[in-house]
Amino acid sequence: MGIFKKPSLKAFGRKKQDMPEGLWHKCPHCGAMNHQLELEEQLRICKECDYHFKLSSQERIDLIVDSGTFQEIHPKLATVDALKFQDYASKVKKYKKLTGLQEAVVTGRAKINGNPVVLGIMDFRFLGASMGSVVGEKITRAIELATQERAGLILFSASGGARMHEGILSLMQMAKTSGALARHAAARLPYISVLTDPTTGGVTASFATLGDIIMAEPRCMIGFAGPRVVKETTHQNLPPGFQTAEFMMEHGLVDLIVSRTEMKDHLSRLLGYMMPSGSAVS
Repeated sequence: MGIFKKPSLKAFGRKKQDMPEGLWHKCPHCGAMNHQLELEEQLRICKECDYHFKLSSQERIDLIVDSGTFQEIHPKLATVDALKFQDYASKVKKYKKLTGLQEAVVTGRAKINGNPVVLGIMDFRFLGASMGSVVGEKITRAIELATQERAGLILFSASGGARMHEGILSLMQMAKTSGALARHAAARLPYISVLTDPTTGGVTASFATLGDIIMAEPRCMIGFAGPRVVKETTHQNLPPGFQTAEFMMEHGLVDLIVSRTEMKDHLSRLLGYMMPSGSAVS
């Protein structure tokens, strides 16, 4: 039976060479393989179908903010395991180490082509950018700062929704962020919401869809529940492209679909149109 045994590479005097991990990325939309170096040059956009891969919060800041103008606010707000949810504290600790972030959103002051703004950027790498108490608090404080300083507000959403580990404390953030946005709107100050892949759950049902202008990156997923849950609940076949940015724009939820390559200029022009003259603090 030995003649049927597959010989090992050692039998030929060679060592197995390991393929380095992370060099190739398969596009979830078209299946094309994109090399890491090409993706970085193309702003993490698929070369075949224009699908926009996820960005980290720092990559997003580098892409849209004038160099050297970003000033982070409330960087030390830390999550408390109020409900003693099993393994929650260890998960938060793990993702802090993996991402270098304190939580799933980064907020701060910045300038975009010279326009002063307050920014909030969600980072999907941290527990799926789920919205817990700290995420909601940081976004609310960013909104209130924009109102106080009479600055434009831009929030980039990418989230799996409310954070189940915090129960009702997480769901309360939907009302809190929405209330702060109502006061921002009453001050006649602009809020631009940018939806990226994916934006779902309680984030979609609150601040993400309350923008004066709602923008989205191409082909990003936008919805409340996932397609499988919707189909099982409604017992209906879902239309083609359901929950994509293009579908949402066709049905009136999204105002603009903007490529990452043009995002900074679009945001700058919108701020120029929407900001009350001389209102922002430089």
